[in-house]
Amino acid sequence: MKLTFLVFLLAVTILAECVFCKDLETNRAESDSNKVKYSDENRNKAGNEVDSDSSDIQVTNEADVTIEDDIDNKPGDTETNKETVQNTKGPSLMLDPKAYLDGNEAKIESDMIDEVIKEQKNIIKQLLDSIQFEIFSEDDDDGTEDESNLDKENLTGDNVIEGTMTEITKQIGDSKNRGDQVDVQSDSKEKPEIIVTEAKWNVIQDNMLLKKRKDLESKLLNELLIPNNPVPTSKKKVLTEEEEKAENLYKSAVKRLGYSRPIQIAALDDLKEAAGLGNIKAQERLAWMDLLDFGPTGVPSLTVQAVQIFEKYAAEGSADSQAAIGFLHASGLGGYSPDQAKAMVYLSFGALHGSSFAQMMLGYRHWSGIATSASCERSLDFYRKLAITVADGLLPTGGSVVSRVRLLDEAENQGYTTSILDSDLVEYYQMLAENGDVNAQVKLGQLHYMGGRGVRQDYHKALYYFLQAAEAMNPSALAYLGKMYMEGNEAVPQDNATSYTYFKNAADLNDPIGQSGLGMLYLQGRGVPKDLNNALKYFMLASEQGWVEGHLQLGTMYMNGNGVTRDYKMAVKYFNLAGQSGSTLALFNLAQMHATGTGMLRNCHTAVELYKNVAERGRWSELLMEAYSDYKDGNIVSALYKYMFLSELGFEIAQSNAAYILDKNMVALFGEGETYARALQYWSRAASQNYPPARVKLGDYYYYGLGTSVNYEIAAHHYRIAADQLHDAQAMFNLGWMHENGLGMKQDLHLAKRFYDSAGETSVDAKVPVALALIKLSLLVALRRLKEEGWKSFFSFPRLDIAAIFGPDWDIYLMTILLAFLVTVVYLRRPQ
Repeated sequence: MKLTFLVFLLAVTILAECVFCKDLETNRAESDSNKVKYSDENRNKAGNEVDSDSSDIQVTNEADVTIEDDIDNKPGDTETNKETVQNTKGPSLMLDPKAYLDGNEAKIESDMIDEVIKEQKNIIKQLLDSIQFEIFSEDDDDGTEDESNLDKENLTGDNVIEGTMTEITKQIGDSKNRGDQVDVQSDSKEKPEIIVTEAKWNVIQDNMLLKKRKDLESKLLNELLIPNNPVPTSKKKVLTEEEEKAENLYKSAVKRLGYSRPIQIAALDDLKEAAGLGNIKAQERLAWMDLLDFGPTGVPSLTVQAVQIFEKYAAEGSADSQAAIGFLHASGLGGYSPDQAKAMVYLSFGALHGSSFAQMMLGYRHWSGIATSASCERSLDFYRKLAITVADGLLPTGGSVVSRVRLLDEAENQGYTTSILDSDLVEYYQMLAENGDVNAQVKLGQLHYMGGRGVRQDYHKALYYFLQAAEAMNPSALAYLGKMYMEGNEAVPQDNATSYTYFKNAADLNDPIGQSGLGMLYLQGRGVPKDLNNALKYFMLASEQGWVEGHLQLGTMYMNGNGVTRDYKMAVKYFNLAGQSGSTLALFNLAQMHATGTGMLRNCHTAVELYKNVAERGRWSELLMEAYSDYKDGNIVSALYKYMFLSELGFEIAQSNAAYILDKNMVALFGEGETYARALQYWSRAASQNYPPARVKLGDYYYYGLGTSVNYEIAAHHYRIAADQLHDAQAMFNLGWMHENGLGMKQDLHLAKRFYDSAGETSVDAKVPVALALIKLSLLVALRRLKEEGWKSFFSFPRLDIAAIFGPDWDIYLMTILLAFLVTVVYLRRPQ
């Protein structure tokens, strides 16, 4: 037993400074699941010999927030991101990322994180191996009848197994393999004596011992390494009258922030009152409003007070405040200098404590390799959790429509449609609807039912317009009324019978929405007897007409084998059809299949892309529409802050839009050099997500030296990616120009012509500049030959095939140009 005591003493010495150890002993004594006995003498000696301030303890933060994982990695477990934090200031360090940064100013090395994690786990294993396990303890009720339900007092003397956990499990396994039926005694002098008897075989099972070890491992992991709750409390806090009032004000205000502007302003007053009464959530909400204009606060000011609130509550363990500080470090706002390493620390703590913002930022960073090594599996963990949250929160409608507008495309393409409805157009539809136009009534009903395109979701208005159209027996209106009654909302109660009536009338008129709705009622047995055959029939009818919910439900039935023979290929087919129509749930199901290899080879990259797509449809996606509205209203700073925040979340559109605003110098927040450097960063991130104009912009920045030094080689590299992989005509033209002039590469006029030709074939808009470039190139070739070979070679130069360059209608183009030239001359020579 001396060895056991020494190992135990060593482990306790290492962990003694951690205050959680005291709570652990109390919890261990109270727990029914951990039947472990300590030697009182050993514990007392260890407690007397260890000074609580004599050693540092390292605390591990697993950034993927998978706190259920066992200490030892199991086969199939995904790799997790671990940020190691050195504890120099007691248990509060678990909550405060700044404590780590203050205690360790050295560069944060991600390579050492895994090593420290292993060391922490080894400490726990040493502690476990130093404990004497007994199968039964005084309050153990795990026994069963017959042999397993023996009295503990009978398990004495030769019936007791003693020794370390590792030794016990090893000896029991060895003894079973030999088939021994007699006592076995260890021949090792250094190991404690281990005695196993035949009578004990029916009582002691490996799974009982392993269960005890697993329970204690889980408890140690949660208590020592990653506590779930920022401030552990033994019982629910009783609110004072003032605190209860503040909480009620906060909840009421949050509900009303999504309504019209006047209601938002009233809600903001309540929010400020709640914050004044000390409500932490209200104070944080106001700080977020200062940062991103979440509501009617006007242009974001990012006041010093807001930053102080974030810092204060981040130190106290608030997940969203930690995410906010992480964002400020990443973006260099709020008085912080850009520091991606510190951003990773705060985001890791925020993700650990449950912030969806922090989890999404980390998912994107692990996907793109920002301030950490790229890891598909780690990114998959974060995005999967977020996607599950988004999918679980979706109504059968699939959620509101989020408009995604690219500012660069809108500026360069006059015919670009934003999908945002102008207020005048909405008013026009309203006028038509009031005059009895059924189509306008249905469109307005759908618009208010789904939300999006610049219109807030409003079930009351949707019901009003659908009822008007239903009077004319419009099948779409009848079907949507059926959906509203099937789901139930603030406008109508849930009513299966009414829903069935509307769906049946719509289906009889061959409406796919009504057919799909009837299928759903039969599938779930809501208001009608459950009938999978009828469900399949109606889903098929809806799918044949291209309705997205028909595709989705057929895919689900084939995936689960519900009413049909399970067929993953058919499931993938219908999920793909639904996904192409924008179904979030279909994309989620496809992501699940790719992530698990269900019905196909497992593909982590495809799974992450699909999960990311789903995650980006969460509630935060509404900021895209708000940012664009701010931009159109002239609130450029507000739009930029929102785009910068969404950029950190991984939205490619936000990255390209933030880069565009900075590229055009629309704000004066930064110096000119810093503005272009920031734009370069956002262009780079958008380009990595395969947005062709962003890749071309990257080449432009290196070509002209914007935000970086001039580097023709890197510029050509980006142009080549855009040309070869993304088939961008501008990139092809630029490569032709660089080959023609020998910039960043050897001059090659033949390659220049090839790239010019490719640009002209790729884009109709490029034909005129390509033609001019080819004329110039032909002159250069002629002059070179003239210089090298003399006048004879000049006249032997091949004839320029104009039709091949401009097409068969080149003469029309030429006449148009000459006419334009003539008009210009006449205009300039007009009498003054």
